[in-house]
Amino acid sequence: MEDGGQGHVARQEFKYRILVVDDDPIIRETAALILASQGYEVRTSEDGFAALVNLRYALPDLIISDLRMPNMSGFELLSIVRRRFPQIPVIAISGEFHAEGPIGLLADAFLQKGGYRPEQLLAKVLELLRLSPMRPSIVKSDIAPVWTPTTDTGYLVLTCQECLRSFSCPQPENSDELSSAECLHCGTEVRFLRGRTPKKK
Repeated sequence: MEDGGQGHVARQEFKYRILVVDDDPIIRETAALILASQGYEVRTSEDGFAALVNLRYALPDLIISDLRMPNMSGFELLSIVRRRFPQIPVIAISGEFHAEGPIGLLADAFLQKGGYRPEQLLAKVLELLRLSPMRPSIVKSDIAPVWTPTTDTGYLVLTCQECLRSFSCPQPENSDELSSAECLHCGTEVRFLRGRTPKKK
């Protein structure tokens, strides 16, 4: 079904998924209602960590994110999205910057809070969706375990493959077994193998 060039999504069986990330519940739910009224499937998250949890279960076709949020800001979230899911277009929204947005922002578009109308948001969403590739059929393959060398401290420093933050955990006794630890930041299980330190000859 054609949309006739109108600034709204076509009413069809395939629904584009949009993830809205904002710590303000009023802004979050208002944006969700506007998008849902045009036939989009909308999910919402209150910060970057909650957004990463959402991404584990279903990849969106587009992300709309605030930049200033507690726990994990929109800047950090967009950096992770660009590394892990470069095919997903992103619209950044903030009231702290001019209409051009902050320098070096990792987003495809920027809208200033209070400076745009709902029609402008919908038009930008439609424009980016038309330019982006079709959603991949597979959400995410299993992540390979991290390899980490042994240490003399009794603790290891691991980097979470989900939120890309580092954390420490006790060093397991057996270096030949696959081990796991929970990320202290986002709660993701990080699997790892501990390598043996070569003996000096």
